[in-house]
Amino acid sequence: MFNNKKVVIVTGASRGIGRGISLTLAENNCIIVAVGTRGKNEVRDYIKELTDKSPESIYITADISNDSDCDNLINEVEKRFGDIDFHVNNAGIAPSVRTDILETSRESFDRLLDVNLKGTFFLTQKIAKFMIKNIVGHDDPGAPQIQKAIINISSISAYTSSVSRPEYCISKAGISMITALFADKLAEYGINVYEIRPGIIQTDMTAGVIEKYNKLIKDGLLPIDRIGQPKDVAKPVLAIILGLLPYSTGEIINADGGFHMKRL
Repeated sequence: MFNNKKVVIVTGASRGIGRGISLTLAENNCIIVAVGTRGKNEVRDYIKELTDKSPESIYITADISNDSDCDNLINEVEKRFGDIDFHVNNAGIAPSVRTDILETSRESFDRLLDVNLKGTFFLTQKIAKFMIKNIVGHDDPGAPQIQKAIINISSISAYTSSVSRPEYCISKAGISMITALFADKLAEYGINVYEIRPGIIQTDMTAGVIEKYNKLIKDGLLPIDRIGQPKDVAKPVLAIILGLLPYSTGEIINADGGFHMKRL
């Protein structure tokens, strides 16, 4: 797709939605910096599939809630590739146990927000600074600017109440504000920021409740009456990277089978 390969960081890359995004982009001539918490030996099959599609792509073990891991990630990318064209914030965790909001523990709440919200915020902050540093003439309003973008993968849980996992919903609602804030700040540098909201997607995260979701879909929950697949989220990410939304920033793109529509 590209004359010059784009360097794209994808967090939470080795499974679920992140796997779909990273492999789709790898198929389209991107160099992927795949980030995950599991060691390389644990994701050998994924790494092979990724590098078969994009030989220059790499996998880095890092926890986005760990500041030094984030610094090491950026240092490694700078050493290998010199720059970052796109960053996809996909890493996120679910509660270890779904618990009613009246019983949600501080430990679970802190764990979810440390990764899903604080981790996303501070990694984005670091990557935004790195991108700005590498935009030639960024302090000259008349200089041509290189198109870069940050893409946040949130969820329909950003606005949909699930009282058995409130900490997850709150973390995803926060991602929406992270999107708006960075879109506002980074527009002057030619860095667009987007939010993609997946709906019910068939991944290991939804495996435990898939029968419930399948029944809801069969009973008419979604206008598009099927469960989503990781590629349904990957394709809008690809559209952004292909430069098909250049005059949009802070934009929310729903990849949810029409769940977000109010219907009578």
